Amino acid sequence: MEGQIYTVSEVNGFIKNVIDGIPQLSGIYIRGELSNYKIYPSGHHYFTLKDGEGALRCVMFKGSAMKLRFRPENGMQVIAYGRISVFPRDGAYQLYCSQLSPDGVGDLYVAFEQLKDKLYREGLFDEGHKKPLPRYPQRIAIVTSSAGAAIHDMIRILRRRYPIARVLLLPVRVQGVEAPPEIVGAIRYANRWKLADVLITGRGGGSMEDLWAFNDERVARAIYASEIPVISAVGHEPDVTIADFVADRRASTPSNAAEIAVPDMAELLQRLDSFRSRMAQGTLNGLERQERRLKALAEKRVLTDPLAFVQDKRLQLDYVQQKLLSATNAQWQEEQRRFAALAAKLDALSPLKVLGRGYAMARTEDGAVLRTAAQVQSGDTIHLRLAQGGLRCTVTEKEEA
Repeated sequence: MEGQIYTVSEVNGFIKNVIDGIPQLSGIYIRGELSNYKIYPSGHHYFTLKDGEGALRCVMFKGSAMKLRFRPENGMQVIAYGRISVFPRDGAYQLYCSQLSPDGVGDLYVAFEQLKDKLYREGLFDEGHKKPLPRYPQRIAIVTSSAGAAIHDMIRILRRRYPIARVLLLPVRVQGVEAPPEIVGAIRYANRWKLADVLITGRGGGSMEDLWAFNDERVARAIYASEIPVISAVGHEPDVTIADFVADRRASTPSNAAEIAVPDMAELLQRLDSFRSRMAQGTLNGLERQERRLKALAEKRVLTDPLAFVQDKRLQLDYVQQKLLSATNAQWQEEQRRFAALAAKLDALSPLKVLGRGYAMARTEDGAVLRTAAQVQSGDTIHLRLAQGGLRCTVTEKEEA
């Protein structure tokens, strides 16, 4: 049998027209797990959606991919929206994805957690990098919308608490795609020209989408790079943004930021009054002490009767002289007694005492004391020392003991 013969391109085109004509496939939501996710230099994203039994090739063109508010990763459960069609060149059908969101949680929440984790690992939240706020700022710059209620609340509180500070408003948009670059530009401008001692950035409350400008990575890095200390004041107490983690100080509300930025002038004046009172009281107490001391000195005898003071000192001098003389005499007598005792001991040990009892001391001619007869020979001359005088003798005979 013979029939019409088609080319491959015609068949692929026919199938494409059939699939494109099915309404259910022109706008379809598909749940699956991301795999083989790749981003090409062209900006297009290619990936595969799979479940336990099948897989579907997908493509997201650059225009749609730029609207993503989170970073898709392999293994992530997502819901993709788009249309099923055929790529005629390959003859394979695929999902042309125009929207992609995490399954189970919002894409904003995922984007928030991903950026938070990234910046935390880079050290942008480290306490060691946070700068202290000045105690008495002279200039305060506020980066926020000029039309919101937040700026009016902050200015009102700043004027009430610390009216001597100069407040500078750097108006920016705080919502929408234009907001992040404007906030970044205002922060950099304030730092470049050193416009303030402290900087407040934030806005009033709203949904997560409304506050999203302060979850932008560009804003976070601008706050981190700021040389001026930054207070983040975004939303209300439960609201937390990336800017809160990076800033040098987080305020629960814009009004709270104004309270944190400056001291209370009334409290300062009260403290000054307290210090002034304490200084005055301290000075008065010091004067009273010096007055009492002067009075006590004026009553002393040395001032009331100077000659009596001299007489007292003379009596003390006589007393000291008498004590010194007595001590000297006592010492002299003690030394005399010691001298007499030592002289008696020396006299008792003197060899002259022995000679006085009839003994003699014999010496050789060279002066050596004779103790044995073996020290001399017959004919030697010796000297005998007597109690009075001496003898020079010649040895005629030795007698051994």
